[in-house]
Amino acid sequence: MSDFDAVATGRRVLGVEADALARLAASLGEDFTRAVETLAAAKGRVVLTGVGKSGHVGRKIASTLASTGEPALFVHATEAAHGDLGMIGVDDVVVALSKSGETRELAPIIGYAKRFSIPLIAITAVADSALGHAADIVLVLPEAPEAADPLDAPTTSTTLQMALGDALAVALLERRGFTNSHFSVLHPGGKLGAGLRLVGDLMHGLDALPLVTPETPMAEAIVMMSAKRFGCVGVVDPTGRLIGIVTDGDIRRHIDGLLDHAAGEVMTRTPRVAAPDTLAAEAMQLIAGVTVLFVVEDERPVGILSMHDLLRAGVM
Repeated sequence: MSDFDAVATGRRVLGVEADALARLAASLGEDFTRAVETLAAAKGRVVLTGVGKSGHVGRKIASTLASTGEPALFVHATEAAHGDLGMIGVDDVVVALSKSGETRELAPIIGYAKRFSIPLIAITAVADSALGHAADIVLVLPEAPEAADPLDAPTTSTTLQMALGDALAVALLERRGFTNSHFSVLHPGGKLGAGLRLVGDLMHGLDALPLVTPETPMAEAIVMMSAKRFGCVGVVDPTGRLIGIVTDGDIRRHIDGLLDHAAGEVMTRTPRVAAPDTLAAEAMQLIAGVTVLFVVEDERPVGILSMHDLLRAGVM
């Protein structure tokens, strides 16, 4: 035991799996394209199935697909034989996972899919197997040793299955043009959901805007700053375009003779701004160091957003 090196073992495992993933990437071809097109054309759901470790991977793939807008569910192969076949509809597509392709528990689902002409996609390491022969499309995992060799415990093979599921999910969402705004609808909670909200959902509207003209005396500008409580005022030209901002920092820099100046003489001419459809996570990056953003459309302010608004929304 004294010769055991945990880091060396970890690196060996990751090296074996990384090599297998590279081979999987190189092996993708027409069958992968057919699988993506078949999944995209489905009028129903994507049904993942498997047992054991493959079943656990199937659950994860179903969850990933669902989170990217593809209706999906997992049906345990064993439970399918005891009534859960009714969860699979004729408009669905079945994706079955089995390293050997000879998993007996898959037989009821395979038979059901063939009986009702439900497309069947196999993810297996053995194309010449019962599952491989029954499937309409076979995605073959490359020959690779399990990282736990010589125990042959599922390690590399399940990594390949999961990565192939990710590849299918991402290919599908890119094919559909799935965007961050679509993603935010499906992820309204937590930090991720908060970051995917839009600035337009979080900003204060027109009534809250602290705005002055370049000619506004600084005494009046300061009154406006105090009344609106954002620690700044925006400066707009006669057409309503935002041309500058006066902040506490600008006031300190011009403190000598401040009240003898107009807002246009004190303002910073490059205020940071965001559009209403900017993601909150992007706004957090823009606002760093300034604490307030004006929200503009066609260069005209339509709202204002503070760092506190983002923090209250859970964007960090």
